[in-house]
Amino acid sequence: MNFIKNNLANALTLGNLFSGCIGAIHLILGDYQTTAICIILSLILDFFDGFVARALKANSNLGVQLDSLADMVSFGLIPGLTMYAALEPFGNIFLDTELPFEIKYLGLFVTLFSCLRLAIFNLDEDQKYYFKGLNTPSNTILIFGLYYVQKESGDFTFLFENSLFLILFTAVSSWLLISPIKMIAMKFKSMKLQDNYPKLALLIGSIIILLIFKTVGIPLVIMYYILISIIFQKQLK
Repeated sequence: MNFIKNNLANALTLGNLFSGCIGAIHLILGDYQTTAICIILSLILDFFDGFVARALKANSNLGVQLDSLADMVSFGLIPGLTMYAALEPFGNIFLDTELPFEIKYLGLFVTLFSCLRLAIFNLDEDQKYYFKGLNTPSNTILIFGLYYVQKESGDFTFLFENSLFLILFTAVSSWLLISPIKMIAMKFKSMKLQDNYPKLALLIGSIIILLIFKTVGIPLVIMYYILISIIFQKQLK
């Protein structure tokens, strides 16, 4: 029983990694719908591995390292591959030359900065009740959410028809991952209402956005998350 108790959370983390690997493979194959399912499963497992570890008092350094390594695939590689796929139609970045560097490879900078963000997070002891920079799951939901909605319904198509916008989006997304901007974390330092205004504003606003826009609202929720976090900067500590 002790073995199961001590390793259940780690098993969930490995499940997150397994789901992320499958999602990445299907994204490369062009099956973005299966990738969407895998991302959802990874998000669920990523939430519950920490929850289970705390509930069973089975927190360990091994679990911390496994969590980051799993997230690197599910929420680091997949968003980078998504930007790679979005930029793929635009061909060579060096026009009228034979230099073998296509513009699509710039999308992988999201993966590089996701890795950097996860490493910084592991070394930063201040991020207990807030995130410093956009967390990798939220960044994945934003990038893949826009890509998914565009594929499914044609919304946001105008964003994917402009290579300069996609490059700028890649740059902004990469910067947000390691930015000094404090982002709301759903971790409660106290149960006082005034201490939780940012979380309540995020929760209520997100529900309203999803009710109004449904699937299209998924990436909009992340945009709202970034905005509301900026508004409540002074309260996040």
